[in-house]
Amino acid sequence: MHYPPWPTTPDTFLALSADEHTLERSRVVVLPVPYDAATSYKAGAREGPRALLRASQEMEDFDPELERTPSEAGIYTAPPLEPHIGGPEHMMERVAEAVGWYAAQGKLVAMLGGDHSLTPGAVQAVAKHHRDLSVLILDAHTDLADQYQGSRFSHACTTRRVLESAPAVLLGIRSIHEEAHDLIQRGIIPAFPRFQQPITNVAGIIANLTDNVYISVDLDVFDPSIMAAVGTPEPGGMGWWEVLAILRGVAEQRNIVGFDVMELAPAEGPDACAYTAAKLAYKLMAYAAAS
Repeated sequence: MHYPPWPTTPDTFLALSADEHTLERSRVVVLPVPYDAATSYKAGAREGPRALLRASQEMEDFDPELERTPSEAGIYTAPPLEPHIGGPEHMMERVAEAVGWYAAQGKLVAMLGGDHSLTPGAVQAVAKHHRDLSVLILDAHTDLADQYQGSRFSHACTTRRVLESAPAVLLGIRSIHEEAHDLIQRGIIPAFPRFQQPITNVAGIIANLTDNVYISVDLDVFDPSIMAAVGTPEPGGMGWWEVLAILRGVAEQRNIVGFDVMELAPAEGPDACAYTAAKLAYKLMAYAAAS
């Protein structure tokens, strides 16, 4: 007998049965990446994947908004990716290898971070399987620095490195340096900043995206009142339903081929933040499966 005869809680997303939600049977692969060596303010995002997975085990599978159970498509929880001590460039390459391996099998990869420096690796891998790819980046910051604190692979350089693989659209920004402002003004990258009013121009966002879209969410895009557990919080952020309306709108008109949820630093906020991040990941799985 390989398993005990009493009930146990699987250490998986939504506590789904690992016997039923195998890699072969699942449409979605959850890839935890506990890495935060490229952060610049507060570390702790390495604990994000574990906290998010734990919170997801308290969620209901059924989605009342969509009136269905998205997990029925199959959600395989992959083993966490081991950090590379050689630095963020090497870690980005490791992410590209892992995401590419799953994407080559036709899987929708949902990467759970970890700091935002990991995203360019995932985009690089997905771009090899979907030539007509664009990236929607939800973030309080532009992350357009070519280098930061001596590194071209800091989390402050995420968008700049993403642009080397695919065009991108910035959503929710409210902290920007002069060079990034100039790039946006010159039309190098479309941006939809978040000021006093909610972002409602869903059609304008979608118009800047290609048919295949990778979505990257830095959780500091949300207002700190609902997402305090991040390393670089910014006041005046987006709300829960504001973000979901945009993501669902994108899914209805574009094909979501991968996504990530990054920068959860659980020690910086209440447990509700991990639950919110888990709920967002599940929503993205649901929207992507329907797109």
